[in-house]
Amino acid sequence: MTKLKVKRVIRIKKKKWVIKRKKLRGKKRFRFITRYREVDVDLQTIPDDVQSGPGWRWDPRGWVTIDTEGAVFRDYIVNGPVDVVADNVTIDNVRVYSSGFFGIAIRHADNTTIDRCTVGPAKGERRVEAAIKDVYGDAKNTTIRRCNIYGWSTGVQIYQGLIAHNFIHSPGFEPGDHTNGTTSTGSTQQLDIIHNTVFNPLGQTDAISLFQDFGLEANRTISDNLMAGGGYTLYAGQNSGAPATYNIKVTNNRFSRLYFSRGGYYGPVTAYNPDGVGNVWSGNIWDDTGASVHH
Repeated sequence: MTKLKVKRVIRIKKKKWVIKRKKLRGKKRFRFITRYREVDVDLQTIPDDVQSGPGWRWDPRGWVTIDTEGAVFRDYIVNGPVDVVADNVTIDNVRVYSSGFFGIAIRHADNTTIDRCTVGPAKGERRVEAAIKDVYGDAKNTTIRRCNIYGWSTGVQIYQGLIAHNFIHSPGFEPGDHTNGTTSTGSTQQLDIIHNTVFNPLGQTDAISLFQDFGLEANRTISDNLMAGGGYTLYAGQNSGAPATYNIKVTNNRFSRLYFSRGGYYGPVTAYNPDGVGNVWSGNIWDDTGASVHH
């Protein structure tokens, strides 16, 4: 059985207050010391090392199915896609290298948490079509955080929940692709996209996008992200001729000129509706100069 041993995957923080009694200009100097203990974690490879576990199984057709409510799927390397078909599933510290259409597919499943994962294409593949996707657009309360997502045509596509603290970068490309870092194609349920780094070096389509392809876009918060590239770096939801967006809050983001002088090939932002009820555009700046980015 072959296992990959990884250091620094888990850090257990030990805190200790140290008081140095040496006086400095009549005042005591205090120093706070934080220490870490490294823990070795063995990552088993699926399907080579193991083919089933609590709440999940390897399908011989080439993917993992997580089909038990409350399952925790942790510390694996998966050579294939992962399908979530049960509620309250946690995927933690997993590396998914997919040769399929999806990396992690959420299918009619609520309260999925994907944390500290790497998702990308299998060796020899140009890209995975969608690294993480709510396939049917009905998953509630999805959380995706602290993940490394690369080699995608679409990095993340969900319609409600939280996308936070992720590095979404290095897309792949095949002819006909529309390349999206994160995207939604219509929902009024709350979606928060917060403190991510999203880089798309291609001159199409976006780093972050809201589209009204299949419904109204509303109740979205896009805040504190660093983003670059795409045709426009941000599509903010107002499709031409579609109903007015509302509660689209775009605040305190940084737009980078890493790939194009205008942020995206055509510019930093399009499709923002300043007249939509509750829509907010504030604190958005160019990363290199600190100057305001205007919609």
